[in-house]
Amino acid sequence: MAANSTMMPLGTEAPAFELTDVVSGTLVRFHDQPVVATLVAFICNHCPYVVHIIQEFVAVAAEAQKRGIRVLAISSNDVTSYPQDSPENMKEFAAVHRFTFPYLFDETQQVAKAYQAACTPDLYLFDADNRCVYRGRFDASTPGNGRPVTGEDIRDAIDSIVNGQPVSTEQFPSIGCSIKWRLP
Repeated sequence: MAANSTMMPLGTEAPAFELTDVVSGTLVRFHDQPVVATLVAFICNHCPYVVHIIQEFVAVAAEAQKRGIRVLAISSNDVTSYPQDSPENMKEFAAVHRFTFPYLFDETQQVAKAYQAACTPDLYLFDADNRCVYRGRFDASTPGNGRPVTGEDIRDAIDSIVNGQPVSTEQFPSIGCSIKWRLP
């Protein structure tokens, strides 16, 4: 089922978290190190919207990392109902797509809730003060709409932050698969 991102208010301080990277097994904390900016991406393995952009997302992430931006991908789906999003499958997905960034498992789903994440992919860019300067889509491309996958929206936000310019407030919600919440 497709859903739109909820668009965290700009200026919101990044909620702190610590999650395990399924690839390295290390614990990653949001506030571990000072950086130019941090890109947080809620993704998952099975969503066709994520699969549609993943190759270009990995390229954008690598470029961002070279520019001093930390990239963190998080999967928050309920793996009981969606076993294809299990940590073991996340590790394989990261290897197949050659992730250069941690792929974190949000087993309790508390991080997704703290970020008001609603869909995959759902992107957030935080400045050096950990304030939200961008939230929303990767670009205007979705499966079947015929637009090329470029990462234009997030690239523009990254360019602005790296160049010390304000990030445009004209931002668009992401559309993707709804996060698969665990049933109470």
